[in-house]
Amino acid sequence: MDIQIATLCDFAADYNGKLVITGTFDTLAARAVPVVHPSCALAMRFCFTPEDAGRHQLSINIINEDGESLDPNNMPIKPDFDVQLPKNVPFLTRNIVMNLQGLRFPTAGIYSIDIGCDDEILVRLPLRIVQVSQGPNGETQIA
Repeated sequence: MDIQIATLCDFAADYNGKLVITGTFDTLAARAVPVVHPSCALAMRFCFTPEDAGRHQLSINIINEDGESLDPNNMPIKPDFDVQLPKNVPFLTRNIVMNLQGLRFPTAGIYSIDIGCDDEILVRLPLRIVQVSQGPNGETQIA
């Protein structure tokens, strides 16, 4: 099993097997914390081979620098899924788009989006939350 694409973005959709991604990002800047990001998406493209056939458990968790879940009551998200490839098919790809609403980051710092399968982390996406202020000449400065 291979994750070909994993990104946090403004918008993503699957159109008949084509993954459309708009506005990928790894940093959120805000004038105050906590930061609440109203809406974004986690876009992923998986590639499966015959060796991957069977039942698996996906795991998605957003963690802070200390490894604690951003939302311990709802994360990690752990859906089960089955992989089946038709005979004589060397690989199969599937897109997954997870829409995320109202993510709340209590402090500035480095967060991670961990994507795993069967209790093994496959991808760790970094996400930086920075607090900014406006300088005397109108320029943006990291607070």
